[in-house]
Amino acid sequence: MSIPFIDLKTQYKALKPQIDARIQAVLEHGAFINGPEVVECEKKLAEFTGAKYALACASGTDALVIPLMALGIGPGDEVITTAFSFIASAEVIVLVGATPVYVDIDPITYNIDVNKLEKAINKKTKAIIPVSLYGQCPEMDEINAIAKKHGLHVVEDAAQSFGATYKGKRSCNLSELAGTSFFPAKPLGCYGDGGAIFTSNETLYKAMKEIREHGSESRYYHTRLGVNGRLDTIQCAILLAKLERYQWELDQRDRVGQKYNQAFSEIKMKGFAYPKVLSHNKSAWAQYTLAIENRAEFQKKLTDKGVPTAVHYPRIMPDQPWYKAQLKGTEGDWSVSRWAADHVISLPIFPDMTEETQSKVIEAVLTALK
Repeated sequence: MSIPFIDLKTQYKALKPQIDARIQAVLEHGAFINGPEVVECEKKLAEFTGAKYALACASGTDALVIPLMALGIGPGDEVITTAFSFIASAEVIVLVGATPVYVDIDPITYNIDVNKLEKAINKKTKAIIPVSLYGQCPEMDEINAIAKKHGLHVVEDAAQSFGATYKGKRSCNLSELAGTSFFPAKPLGCYGDGGAIFTSNETLYKAMKEIREHGSESRYYHTRLGVNGRLDTIQCAILLAKLERYQWELDQRDRVGQKYNQAFSEIKMKGFAYPKVLSHNKSAWAQYTLAIENRAEFQKKLTDKGVPTAVHYPRIMPDQPWYKAQLKGTEGDWSVSRWAADHVISLPIFPDMTEETQSKVIEAVLTALK
């Protein structure tokens, strides 16, 4: 039996009537850009998170660039983020002309270490972008309190955590602004690139809506510098169909994550760690990520047994060649992040995973660790 890393085919089969009907409706009315499904999708996304406003946009990257543009962040400014994430978390800061300042991660959650956050703040600092990595939110109360103390904005990078909760509140409604991704492999994914921005600030919402439409207040009347950041109507139609069973999918992801944890909790081995979800958090389980002392050997053993794996992420953002060469003076102590980059490895996880399939993954992991 071939084990997929994620299984979008089974998900589609389960939702085929709804997805096909939604796509067919768009094909019939022909409003492929800014069609009625866009407005409907934004309304349901906002309701799901509890935020007052949601804006569908073309990618998870746009979902962070547009908020930074709306805040007026640019050259001469600094934005703090984690050292350990997908490159978009730093890329968006550079794209608006600002400088990323990296903070090391907590060794348990792999999220930004709030105990090191305040030391990174100076007069140039304008915002913090905490990343909700692998589906678990960071310590947002502490982050928001530090931001308030220093007059900073907080933009949650929720690309991996749509549906997660922190102290009973949904990710994407934990700070002034948030952006998520609907890349197909995300917990909630469309069938192409896509994303959404969330806020309860009406002024920022109006500004971001204009920026998303080439900075246009009305057609051919451009009051801001903007981008082409719209999400296609068909992608919104697909998201609407997927939202119908999304809470069930979150529950199933949690079921799979908890079973993995139960299976691996008794392993006592140097350098080995399984995901720890803090008691006040509920993860969206975008990834199920272990830490392994000898990752290459472990990965080969699983490959030989037909179990796919992935590494998120093998190199920290400040060590990426372009960023290292171009952004001089941003050196820091990111030892925990570098350790994670050398040791993390993700196992298959998806809501339609059967117990039989998961048992085979678990058996392969336990055998590989002997």
